[in-house]
Amino acid sequence: MKERTKFSIWIRQTRANFLLLAVVLVLIGIALAVKYPISDGADLSFLNIALMLIGNVLAHASVNILNDYFDFKSKIDFETPKTPFSGGSGMLTTGLSNPKKVYAAGIGTLITALAIGIYFAIIAHWSLYIIIAIGAISVYFYNNFLAKILLGEFFSGLTLGTFVIIGTFIGLRATPSMDLTQILPLEVLLLSIPPGILTFLLLFINEIPDAEADRRGGRFHLIILFGKKASSILYSIGLLITYLSIIAAPLLSSVSYFVYFGLLTIPFAVKASAVAIKNYNNVEKFVPAMGANILVVLITDFLLALGVFVG
Repeated sequence: MKERTKFSIWIRQTRANFLLLAVVLVLIGIALAVKYPISDGADLSFLNIALMLIGNVLAHASVNILNDYFDFKSKIDFETPKTPFSGGSGMLTTGLSNPKKVYAAGIGTLITALAIGIYFAIIAHWSLYIIIAIGAISVYFYNNFLAKILLGEFFSGLTLGTFVIIGTFIGLRATPSMDLTQILPLEVLLLSIPPGILTFLLLFINEIPDAEADRRGGRFHLIILFGKKASSILYSIGLLITYLSIIAAPLLSSVSYFVYFGLLTIPFAVKASAVAIKNYNNVEKFVPAMGANILVVLITDFLLALGVFVG
C-alpha cells in the first residue's frame, strides 16, 4: 500500500495527465515521417518510434517536475489558486514530496531525454543538436529566466510544440548525409505551426489565474504585461490564428485537405474564448475555459495526425 501511495504521488508530481500532449505531438511527426518516402539509411523502426515517444514524454515530464520545484522554492505555488489545470501539483506545498528528490527527478528525466535526443542526432541528422540544445535550455531556464523576460510562452510553444513535430520527423526520416534543404519539407514546417501556437496558448491561458502570484514571485510574462482582460482577448485571437494556419497549410503546400479534421474543435474553441473573456477575473468561473482549451489542444493535435495518416 505504501509503495502504491508513493507511485500515485509521483504520478501527480509529474502531472501525468498533461503528458498526453507529448504523445499527440509525436503522432503528428510520426504521421509525416510515414507519409514521406524514407531515405536510404533512415530507420523508421518500432524501436526508434518508441524511443522518440519516450524521449519526448520524459522531456515534458521534466518540464512539469522542475516547474513544480522552482515554483516551490520561489513560494509562488503557496499563493497561486489551485485549479485542475494550473497552480502546480501541490505535492511539494503539502509536504508529500521531498524537494531534493523532486529536483533530482527533474534533472534525471531531462538527462535521459537528452541522451535519447543525442542518439537520434547521431543516427539521423546533426541539426537535431540545435533543437535539443534549445529545448534543454527552455526546460531548465523557463522558471529562472525565460518566464521573467516575456519569453516563457514563446519558448514553450516552440520547444514543446513545433520542435516536437519537426524533431520527430527529422529523427525518424533523415540521414546524416542529407543536406539541410532536404530534411524539412514545407509541408512539415507548415503543419508544425498550429500545434506550436496551441502549446503557447495552453500555457498562456493557464497563467491568467496565477498572474498576481507570479508577479509577486518575480515573474514577468505576457499576462502581467497585457493584463487579464486583454490577455483573454489575445487568447481568442490566438485560436483564430491557429485555425487559419490549418486552413492555409493545404493551400500553400501538398498537405492533405484531411487536416481540416482539426477544424472540428472550433465549437470547443468558441466556448473557451467566450468563457475566458467573460470570466477572466473569476477563477472558479474561469476553470471551464481552461478545460475546454485542453480539449481544443489535444483533440486538434490528434485530428491533425489523423488527417496526415488518412491523406
